[in-house]
Amino acid sequence: MNPSPCTLAARDLEVAVGTRQLVTAMSVEFRPGEFVAILGRNGSGKTLTLHTLAGLRRPQAGGVYLDARAIESLSRRAVALRLGLLAQDVEESFVTTALEAVLVGRHPHLKLWEWESVADERIALDALTAVDLDGFAGRRTDTLSGGELRRVAVAALLAQEPGVFLLDEPSNHLDPAHLLGMLGLFRELCSGGKTVIATLHDPTLAARFADRAVLLHGDGRWEAGAASQLLTAQKLSELYGAPMLQLEAQGRRIFVSA
Repeated sequence: MNPSPCTLAARDLEVAVGTRQLVTAMSVEFRPGEFVAILGRNGSGKTLTLHTLAGLRRPQAGGVYLDARAIESLSRRAVALRLGLLAQDVEESFVTTALEAVLVGRHPHLKLWEWESVADERIALDALTAVDLDGFAGRRTDTLSGGELRRVAVAALLAQEPGVFLLDEPSNHLDPAHLLGMLGLFRELCSGGKTVIATLHDPTLAARFADRAVLLHGDGRWEAGAASQLLTAQKLSELYGAPMLQLEAQGRRIFVSA
């Protein structure tokens, strides 16, 4: 059984690429039950920061801690039982069925040479249903659209059942209905004690779904705080280097370029 809930924390984290400092001395704790949105311009370090939080990339300084343990001290299997990553773009290296692709998410739960059980298959089928792909289990992945493949990748992440979900641009390839449905699904998981950290391009989506936000300016500077306080026209205009306006509609905040 997965240890849950899980806590992920960055302590004095520094992220750099080449000679360029992207994030300086970031200390943020990502708590169970919350949805955190990471926003910033292209090239500000959102993906690199997410990969560093996932333990896939060494920070320039500082550390990442999963359940109070340095993430580099844990085996990849131990990390995968607690933390799952949805990459920005997922490339299928070989053709499988949708069900087989989703069952990959169960691998951290299996012993060496152990086959997936009926229970694992049920978890995978439920994950396909959750992303509106009920009935797609036998479909070959080379017959799926980009949006359907994206939802298969999300289903595999759901089947993994981690305590912490890291989502890199989850809106990629999704139409508005499936995007809102997917973010709503992760919002519900937060209500059940999971942690969701997502890089997003759209501050309107961040304002709608996130409890907290992390703003990356790309020059080392960063801010973290409640989404209701950080996501303002003034701060977003500075973040994106372009004037932004805040509108109100049906009780929601909407941000548009001025």
